[in-house]
Amino acid sequence: MAKTKLSYSCRACGALAPKWSGQCAECNEWNSLEEAITAGTSKQPARFEGYAGKSVITSIENVSLEEEPRLSSGLSELDRALGGGLVPGSVTLIGGDPGIGKSTLLLQCLAAISSEYPTLYVTGEESLQQVTLRARRLGLPAKNLRLLTETCVETITAHAQSDKPQIMVVDSIQTVYTEGMQSAPGSVAQVRESAAHLVRYAKQSNIAMFLVGHVTKEGALAGPRVLEHMVDTVLYFEGDTNSRYRVIRAIKNRFGAVNELGVFVMEETGLKGVKNPSALFLSRHDEPVAGSVIMVTREGSRPLLVEAQALVTGGHGSYPRRVTLGLEQNRLNMLLAVLQRHAGVTLHDQDVFINIVGGVRISETAADLPVLLAAVSSFRDITLDNKLAVFGEIGLSGEVRPVTNGQERLIEAQKHGIKQAIVPFANKPRAAIKGLEVIAVKRLTDALEHL
Repeated sequence: MAKTKLSYSCRACGALAPKWSGQCAECNEWNSLEEAITAGTSKQPARFEGYAGKSVITSIENVSLEEEPRLSSGLSELDRALGGGLVPGSVTLIGGDPGIGKSTLLLQCLAAISSEYPTLYVTGEESLQQVTLRARRLGLPAKNLRLLTETCVETITAHAQSDKPQIMVVDSIQTVYTEGMQSAPGSVAQVRESAAHLVRYAKQSNIAMFLVGHVTKEGALAGPRVLEHMVDTVLYFEGDTNSRYRVIRAIKNRFGAVNELGVFVMEETGLKGVKNPSALFLSRHDEPVAGSVIMVTREGSRPLLVEAQALVTGGHGSYPRRVTLGLEQNRLNMLLAVLQRHAGVTLHDQDVFINIVGGVRISETAADLPVLLAAVSSFRDITLDNKLAVFGEIGLSGEVRPVTNGQERLIEAQKHGIKQAIVPFANKPRAAIKGLEVIAVKRLTDALEHL
């Protein structure tokens, strides 16, 4: 097999160039050439062989479906976000802001299970002394935890082959490099090739592997987008570093539901899972206040009760402000237009501020009706009962559309002492729920009448 050599590939058109230049000669795109490895023959290198199994055509009826048992991570909320636990041979990419707790969480995970499974914590950012000091400060039972300080991916896999861990952490992928490339660690080509090397090793060795990834200033994972495609699961750590609460969300999972949510609280001894997160996000008001509504949202397989707050005040500029925290701003603009057109409530000269309490980000449409009721409540200075819960999607014609799993949302609300709920008519339960009055509405105007 011919010796591999370096070339440069254009990410816009795919053209190859023998050396780097500022502009692609084929498509004239600027700064699009990236370092790549090519071979002199058409045969792929041996390190790619057997990556996806034997090269044999097989009928789908002959494929074995024996489910392998999942491995517990030692943290129930992390298991929930992963879809039930760690899958042998899977690769999980976890990203988040600096200081959010990624390394702390994974160190806790390995320390909790190191007595049951052989583990290996590979760090390229910290020394062994720093990792040990953190483990002692958190009071972790890390007697059986094995550590390695290394950044060369070939050396890492060589140590792993001799040590044979069952669960492995690489912190972080941006510090790892491969000897087959000349670019600096953290570059696009190095991150792509190093991650591909580790993914291949995890699949072939049946190791459950965690990769820690840095994020850009926009909050996206740093490096090429193909990094998220190569791994099996992508977890995002969300939350303010000044707050005690952390939320870990699965945005990709080949072995479980997407958008599963794990909630943690940061304490002196590390991150602790929160079994009842709805209690964190519910209202703390002693008396009902205007502009506050409890909504029932759903994250993955978990229904949550979250408080939506709205503040509507007179604008002082030519253009009214629309500020949202935890909600998409374009969605708010559309909802306010529906409110004006079909309910006659005009807010075009008012500043509207929407906040989802607790730092939760709501992406589903069930928040439409609670947000509008909170805005009208603040605008008209109407107080709503703190035992009232609301959910429902708003259509452009003013209708209240149903959302998924309405029955589970109502049961969750009833468990937390909710006495009344405003829901879409199609989500009205067939059987009455004890202690809960359900008000089913078909249009936005019907819901506003209950204010």
